[in-house]
Amino acid sequence: MSLSDQDRIQRALEGLLSAEEGEQFKRDVCSDPELRADYVRALWLDAQLRADRSRLPSILEQDLPRPLPAARHDEAVQFPERRGLGWGLRWAAAVAGIAGLAFGLGKSQLLDGSVAVLVQADHCKWAGSELPTAVGSRLGPGTLSLVEGIATVRFKNGATLSLEAPTTLRVLDRMHCRLVEGSVTAEVPESAHGFTVETQDMKVIDWGTKFGVSASALGDSQVRVFEGEVEVAGTPHAAGRRLNKGQGFNLSTGTGPGDQEPLRVQTVEESGGWTSIPTSFGRGRDAYVRRGYSAVKTGGAPLLMVKHSELEASKNNERRALITFDLASVDLAPVTEARILLEPKPSGFGFPSLVPDSHFSVYGLMDESRDDWDERGMVWENLPATSDSGPDMQAWRKVGEFGMARGASGTVTISGQKLAEFLRSKKNGLATFLILRDTGESDPSGLVHAFASREHPGATPPTLQLK
Repeated sequence: MSLSDQDRIQRALEGLLSAEEGEQFKRDVCSDPELRADYVRALWLDAQLRADRSRLPSILEQDLPRPLPAARHDEAVQFPERRGLGWGLRWAAAVAGIAGLAFGLGKSQLLDGSVAVLVQADHCKWAGSELPTAVGSRLGPGTLSLVEGIATVRFKNGATLSLEAPTTLRVLDRMHCRLVEGSVTAEVPESAHGFTVETQDMKVIDWGTKFGVSASALGDSQVRVFEGEVEVAGTPHAAGRRLNKGQGFNLSTGTGPGDQEPLRVQTVEESGGWTSIPTSFGRGRDAYVRRGYSAVKTGGAPLLMVKHSELEASKNNERRALITFDLASVDLAPVTEARILLEPKPSGFGFPSLVPDSHFSVYGLMDESRDDWDERGMVWENLPATSDSGPDMQAWRKVGEFGMARGASGTVTISGQKLAEFLRSKKNGLATFLILRDTGESDPSGLVHAFASREHPGATPPTLQLK
């Protein structure tokens, strides 16, 4: 079993490293500024405590000594041949000078165990985080849970991660973090080669680059390389795979279409004067379609995915969602207000930083002969009365719109008199809606927006509310 850096430092101080381990430790200290800094701190503290062991009780009530003066970065490192008090003090001074470290050796700085700093948090809301969320906070191992906004974490080795809400990230140590759910983009300098982002599906190991990783609670993970190179590991499907600029890899282990029957709500719910009808009720249904992927049926998927791009490289990434509500048990004539509720969920595809705040349009299907569509067989080519450029406005009517800011969360509501008028016009007991994103993207790896479908295991399906 490999030792952690802290274990190796402690064993070096105690003279317990083998000859082979000692040689490797020397090489690592010479090449890794962060390990060198940690070693200096440990050496200084060890030597100071030994020198002043008789006065230790009083020392612990005070600040430890000030840092040693910095010197040149490029002087050669000479490791001592033996340990001892004089050796410890001389070696601490030598390595501190070589590293050129400007750090304070107060007790809190030596002992806080931090591996990163939260350097930016724009319009952020947090929920369930174990770590501090104030800008400037030092971060040790623990969890950050970002509900809204975009936050930036800088590790001590120079690696920078941008968290794009909603995201849950677990900081493990200075070279490792685990993306539980959501999206991050990473920019990793040469000093942090080997920095690793883990998901439940795979590991992404950096070799000096800029890349993005996303993951969802449904078991999908995706990596996209913007600059440089990464290695994908931790899964037999991608073991040892190297990805370069412009390349990506997606791993899906979630429930596929047709693997489970949708949960059916048997009654229409009424509360506060509103009647709620989910797509999981009666003849309701929902699905999304993707251009260029007609062989893939998505009608049983747990997410409804929506994306728009005018980039040539993304023409086959276009996605549209279709939802139908069963209105047979409701008298529509007295309806004065109506609204559609959608619950956004992470799609596991693309990155919010590559898409601006987005605008969506919702259309109601006027051609009632097309309301009874086949959820399991729906593909791009047989989407009712639409073409690549959009819906046929002889068959559809725009009934609403909504916006989603980058990193925003919370239920989406579509409402208005146009929606209520459309519903009152329905005669066949069904109402079908098409959801399109109007906003494009700056890169083919832009975010795919997603909303819970009736097959989602833990979220609310699309719901129509009438009053």
